[in-house]
Amino acid sequence: MNSLLIAGTDTEAGKTVLTTALAAHWQKFSSQQSLGIMKPIQSGVGDLELYQKLFDLSQSGAEITPLYFQAPLAPPIAAAQENSTVDLGVVWQAFTALQQQRDFVLVESLGGLGSPITDEFTVADLAREWRFPTVLVVPVKLGAISQAVANVALARQLRVNLIGIVLNCCQPRTETEIANWTPKQLIESLTQIPILGCLPYLENPQDLDKLAQVASNLDLEVLYRGIGD
Repeated sequence: MNSLLIAGTDTEAGKTVLTTALAAHWQKFSSQQSLGIMKPIQSGVGDLELYQKLFDLSQSGAEITPLYFQAPLAPPIAAAQENSTVDLGVVWQAFTALQQQRDFVLVESLGGLGSPITDEFTVADLAREWRFPTVLVVPVKLGAISQAVANVALARQLRVNLIGIVLNCCQPRTETEIANWTPKQLIESLTQIPILGCLPYLENPQDLDKLAQVASNLDLEVLYRGIGD
């Protein structure tokens, strides 16, 4: 499948930073191939507006974000406040259309793998049902090991195709803090999932050149493996 789902352990884990870094790298070094970005569901102002600002995607707002709710709450709650529902059929139609038009599609999920999309469906359920190759973003902080283990356990229980973990420094971190809070060998041993790299803290997360640079330090071969499948 020529797509990648970027999921996280929680909200503010760094999904947007990874998505924008991969997009910046793609447009700088793979511009001969077309890229699409999708945030399937958004509640409140956020990623849709950022993607429109940073990238010339030739996508309408509805093609980037098929379902948009005003309140910055979990989708089923935000939808209920608008007397609406979360119609995943609309999202699926938009995704399949975009996938047919582009060589590669980055899909940024909402919240964490266990975050609700509907009253019965989580992000992990969506990843399984739609067979997304998925990368898990884990923020570098105290407690990151248990978050990684718990989210990988959920992914494994629901048979999500989890291809790797990317660590992300949401705040400035020293090499010692990174090594102590997110020890690569220990996390890989506990989860049996490879760590594909670590994103440093970015003072300006909208600097496209810097974003492309940090993306180049990730294991892009694994992240882009689905191209052409």
